[in-house]
Amino acid sequence: WEQYLERRNLVLQFLHSNLSLHHLQHHQNKAELLKKCSFYLEIEPKHVNVRNQNHTMHRTDILQLIDPCQLQRMKKVGKNQTEIQLSLLTELLEQLERGREELSCYVETWDMRTFLSRWDFIMQRLSKLSEFMETLLSLQVPGKLYVKHRLVSHADLRGTRVPNIRLSLCTKMPLIFDRKESFAHKDWAKLVWFTENQESHLEQCELHFMLLTNESQTETGYGRIQEVTSNTCVVQDLQPGRSYKFTIRRSNTQTFLCNKWQDSITLKTKTNAVE
Repeated sequence: WEQYLERRNLVLQFLHSNLSLHHLQHHQNKAELLKKCSFYLEIEPKHVNVRNQNHTMHRTDILQLIDPCQLQRMKKVGKNQTEIQLSLLTELLEQLERGREELSCYVETWDMRTFLSRWDFIMQRLSKLSEFMETLLSLQVPGKLYVKHRLVSHADLRGTRVPNIRLSLCTKMPLIFDRKESFAHKDWAKLVWFTENQESHLEQCELHFMLLTNESQTETGYGRIQEVTSNTCVVQDLQPGRSYKFTIRRSNTQTFLCNKWQDSITLKTKTNAVE
């Protein structure tokens, strides 16, 4: 009986710590946020010193030296790694949730004899679920990329030592519209957006907007794109009494890999200025 209680408590402790609903929800939220992030290739070092034709040293952006074909190849590898990572995160969370249900069932429904006779099996499940949790934690941080090919030509360096280039994946938080501060007037609309971690550094963004041509908001009419380096934008020349769908995303850069999600908001312009 004591052995049964001791082992049962061990499983309960695991359920209330690593596999608690609060713990799993926390990881679920992190995974959902990660799926909304923009992924980029991080290249270190960002700058190198190179001799010019006059044999004087000058500081150069590493992207100017990297072979464009090799960069595209590494971006493809990075994008594939990102997609696999996000897919694995989803799968691991499902496995952990199923594992929680299984263990709860063993504790609540098995009698003492069954529980003790299946202890080796239970321990295997605990061990496997612990492995899943460790893998999950490691996947929540974007990893490094292995460089098989030389990215920089010796000729471009003019005798300067080839730098040790390190590649990894990095993320940027999703851009999210401020629903309280964004609004439409008669023939213009003001859009405001932010990131979850309230980054102060303003980046170049693309604000896409489209006229919706029916009430079900499925058909779209004409649209435009405005590029802004800000977290706010006023869109002019809109039609009164019409619905517009606005979408915000970061402008593409040389190191951009993928972005599966963009926030969108639908605003309806007023029919007259005093509404």
